[in-house]
Amino acid sequence: MSASTHNALSRAASSYLRSAMHQPIQWHEWGEEAFAAAKRDNKPILLDIGAVWCHWCHVMDRESYDDPEVAKIVNENYIAVKVDRDERPDIDSRYQVAISSLTGQGGWPLTGFLTPDGKPFYGGTYFPPQDQYGRPSFKRVLISIAQAYREKNGEVVEQANMVTNAISQAEAFSGRSGDVSPKIVEAIIESAVKMFDERNGGFGNAPKFPHPSTLDLLIDHYAATGSEALRDVIVTTLEKMARGGVYDQLAGGFHRYSVDERWIVPHFEKMSYDNSELLKNYVHAWQASGTEFFADVARDIIRWMDEWLSDREKGGFYASQDADYSMDDDGDYFTWTLEETKAVLAPQEIDVTLPCYDINEVGEMHHNPAKNVLYIRTGIDEIARHIGINRDQVRELLASAKRKMYAARLARPTPYVDKTIYTGWNAMCISAYLDAGRVLEIPSARQFALRSLDRLLSEGWNSERGLKHVIAYSDPKAEHRETTGVLDDYAFIAIACLDAYEVTTDLSYFRFARSIADVMVARFFDADSGGFFDTPPAIPGGRNNQEVALGILGARRKPFQDSPTPAGNPAAAIALLRLHSYTNEPSYREKAQRTLEVFASGADKYGMFAATYALAVVHLTRPHSQVVILGQDDVAIQLFREAVHPLSVNKSVLLLSPAAAVPQNLPPALAETIPNLPAFKENRSFAVICSEFACQPPIFEAAELTRQLHTTSRPAA
Repeated sequence: MSASTHNALSRAASSYLRSAMHQPIQWHEWGEEAFAAAKRDNKPILLDIGAVWCHWCHVMDRESYDDPEVAKIVNENYIAVKVDRDERPDIDSRYQVAISSLTGQGGWPLTGFLTPDGKPFYGGTYFPPQDQYGRPSFKRVLISIAQAYREKNGEVVEQANMVTNAISQAEAFSGRSGDVSPKIVEAIIESAVKMFDERNGGFGNAPKFPHPSTLDLLIDHYAATGSEALRDVIVTTLEKMARGGVYDQLAGGFHRYSVDERWIVPHFEKMSYDNSELLKNYVHAWQASGTEFFADVARDIIRWMDEWLSDREKGGFYASQDADYSMDDDGDYFTWTLEETKAVLAPQEIDVTLPCYDINEVGEMHHNPAKNVLYIRTGIDEIARHIGINRDQVRELLASAKRKMYAARLARPTPYVDKTIYTGWNAMCISAYLDAGRVLEIPSARQFALRSLDRLLSEGWNSERGLKHVIAYSDPKAEHRETTGVLDDYAFIAIACLDAYEVTTDLSYFRFARSIADVMVARFFDADSGGFFDTPPAIPGGRNNQEVALGILGARRKPFQDSPTPAGNPAAAIALLRLHSYTNEPSYREKAQRTLEVFASGADKYGMFAATYALAVVHLTRPHSQVVILGQDDVAIQLFREAVHPLSVNKSVLLLSPAAAVPQNLPPALAETIPNLPAFKENRSFAVICSEFACQPPIFEAAELTRQLHTTSRPAA
């Protein structure tokens, strides 16, 4: 198709928008031009919000938006606007709430019908081309809505105004503040445990999502209390997930969620943020339980992210991998028929692989019953007993079979990898890699994380302009586009910079964290009521690098629930509390506490969707501790390993050497104490535990350090 037949999305930067440039719909990007056209022609706006990784978005594109008849209806009656939810989370979050309040439906694709000034009055998610699934056909919906807008305009406008007003009140969390207490943490943990699926692991029924923040909260509480009930929740869930089809048994890495309660059949897209947060879960579970299987899964996630989601040349993590390689595909790249399996394996490999992964003539995929999702059905010991060989032979045969099957899979058409580099998601990946690199002693993970962070800071941060939301777009043909950072970007990268400081003791990372957090407070903090808005105030005319308040972007939001990434407000509070522990600057703690108080009165009602909030409360209510180790000999290394291994979210570990370089690499609070310790002047490696801005006597033996850490990590009664 020639460029002259493309719609306006040919000028877009986003992969999702550019994938629709060929459609007969006269699409607009979100912007003043589209809204001006809607007002000029007095037409409602058809808003489509989706993502390049979204299977049903592609289905609706093929079934409806590629259809000339649908395009004719849309082009005659609407101004059509398409939005990439990854590129514009501020737009997506507001219209998700709006459409859900109207219809009870949310998700992607999000289909919204708006007045010319952008206020929603009807919507839904996927609409089929014909009447089916209990839903009206998209053509019928389009015609009915256009008719209602013309003939019942007063009612439409009234409904739109009511929805907009309700959103503004619901999302700002004004007038609801309360006291922050550890009891909130206990209530959220109790709520999650009540939803635990004892048989299959995870929480709730199908579809099953992993909920990494909830798992991290439970792991931390188990590490602090030793609760066997919590251990069962954690171990069962993480083992069932990693042995299920929701985990890619060949390449590594997790798919987005499972459509069934047993974690077998996934939605096959893979997201960077799911894998970053699950990587942390498996690292932390290994720390808390000592189960080597969890460390193996963590290394395997890194293997997949290294191979598929990493810009190895420049640094940075890509956004996602699609579920499908074509419109007719439904997980075919990731699944196997019995014949496909036998074609690539030797007879002995077949004997162990078929029972291990439950590969049969009839598999799990409804669109093609011959296709099998790979999941671990039978363990190595049982296979060894059944076949009559030893377990080491079974392990070797399975490893060989996996290599062959993965090589064969690589020859298949491959689902698209969106190479867009988003600041917030990258920061989450960087933190996860730094955590895994330190705890599991993987130098390559640490090195790549630091290179990626350096790229984000050099290309995405400016102390005057702030942070960009997008560092680089996937399509090299796309025009360069500046995107303004949102609260999540600031909070996550501030946390990543603190993580980098703790790994390197390079004070420049600490200074970056502080500068970014200070700008975050200046741009997003609500000085009147407390808490953080997700975007700076949108100003008519777009002055000072701020966007015009189109549609309902003027509605202020204070993101509190984890959906699907950790929520911005508790993440911001965690960043500020960690800064406070290094600076003793009262304003950081005061703003963090005010932020948590905004949501305190109703936080427990959100259950596990408030898990990051609960983690922030742990940071606030449990005394922080820093373990500072000085030295560069074997004793220092052993002290460092003992300090790192016990899990506690409110503990940091610094390894400093040589002693001469210590003072200039310490943040303010520690710089006032560590260089003045008598042991500092001795030529001997030691550790010191500092808590609440006071330091205990130096510790010279690893066993004593372990004992002291166990004492300080216990939660307050």
